[in-house]
Amino acid sequence: MPPESLDGAGAAKADKSALRSRMRRLRAAIPPSERARLADLVEETLFGLLEVHSARTVLLFYSFGTEVATGGMAERALRAGKRLLLPYLEEEGVMEAAEVLPGEPLEPSGYGPREPGRRVAVDPADVDVVVAPGLAFDGKGNRLGYGGGYYDRYLVRMGHRAVRVGVAFSLQLVDRIPVEPGDERVDIVVTNEGALDVRPVQ
Repeated sequence: MPPESLDGAGAAKADKSALRSRMRRLRAAIPPSERARLADLVEETLFGLLEVHSARTVLLFYSFGTEVATGGMAERALRAGKRLLLPYLEEEGVMEAAEVLPGEPLEPSGYGPREPGRRVAVDPADVDVVVAPGLAFDGKGNRLGYGGGYYDRYLVRMGHRAVRVGVAFSLQLVDRIPVEPGDERVDIVVTNEGALDVRPVQ
């Protein structure tokens, strides 16, 4: 690999790190009551999507900290009769997803979100819609995650049949996210201001 490629990769990592820090600060600055109100708007838009309405199996994430709250989304999906999946990490750092039934307890994890207590991995190809977290998204569907690459690798395993939806507050939309090899895009970005479909026009 030529030296300029190494320099470019290093610059992308540095840019991502700076953007992560900025997005964390911006998101944390939203007052809790306002964050809850905005999360309700995100939820309404998400469940107004035809892709979500028609989905049988939905993979959500368990929100923590200042993320868009997903507890109401999970309950809503179950009430609608959908098969609800939540992610968990294996010891070797591989992300899997397991079905969660109504009333089933979740277990704490060492990295923030709670995980399914019943760890029976579902084939990624069975997922119809994946709702992914992110610290930032741009108008091309590029997603800035938390740096572990877990979702990127899982999205590759899912293939492109499933619809990929990123959820965030509108202030998490940015002009451009630095992209590195292995980064995966989403198809739709849902914020409190609406849905942005970033799929190429066929």
